Amino acid sequence: MDACIRVSHVGFQYGSTPVLEDISFEVFPGDFVGLVGHNGSGKTTLMKVVLGLLSNFTGSITLFGKSQSSFHDWKRIGYVPQNITLSNPLFPATVEEVVSLGLLSKKSFPKRVTKVDKKVIHAMLEQLSVGDLKDRLIGNLSGGQLQRVFLARAFITKPDLLILDEPSNALDALTREQFFSILKEFNKEQKTAIILITHDTQDVGTYANKLLFLDQKVVYFGSFPDFCTSANMGKKFGIDVQHAICHQHL
Repeated sequence: MDACIRVSHVGFQYGSTPVLEDISFEVFPGDFVGLVGHNGSGKTTLMKVVLGLLSNFTGSITLFGKSQSSFHDWKRIGYVPQNITLSNPLFPATVEEVVSLGLLSKKSFPKRVTKVDKKVIHAMLEQLSVGDLKDRLIGNLSGGQLQRVFLARAFITKPDLLILDEPSNALDALTREQFFSILKEFNKEQKTAIILITHDTQDVGTYANKLLFLDQKVVYFGSFPDFCTSANMGKKFGIDVQHAICHQHL
């Protein structure tokens, strides 16, 4: 089984300031990785480097067995950034139309939205509590509403790899539960690899099966049970915090 992502000895800096140093890890189909670390630890920067949104890194990155520089099948990857802004807030598209673009990206010619597609779109919007916004122009949404719409667009494509940056910040408790239910279905039933960037170290072990703890370097990468029994992690975090992160005793 080939890796969805293979990162080998990657480094990156803004100007003369190092942000990432000697980062190595692999993500395979069916992995659910919780990417955690304090503010400024390089979590978002790392994913932007992986996705080619930031260049001039050192080391190597492969996506689905191809070097990042020669990888072109980006529709296999869904990405929802933390802060979504529209380059053109007056773009005349509705919520339904924006989400439908995700489905159209997967279709061969002729590209058209069917009645069945519309039912799938409406169901996804309802699951993320924005069903009542389907006819609203995308430029008239709040930041939280916009994030939910782009989550729906990412989900609707059923990508092989899904990268989400702090996705639950704008979700209420009920929608958050529905959101993680969708993630679990994709991960378990469709073997979608998921990388979830989050500051919530107390909860991520409920959903993810692997932990990537970043502090410019890789502090830990592996399973939660192994994190729980690691003497080095116990020394670094303290036993109580270690067990709270691993989520094996709650």
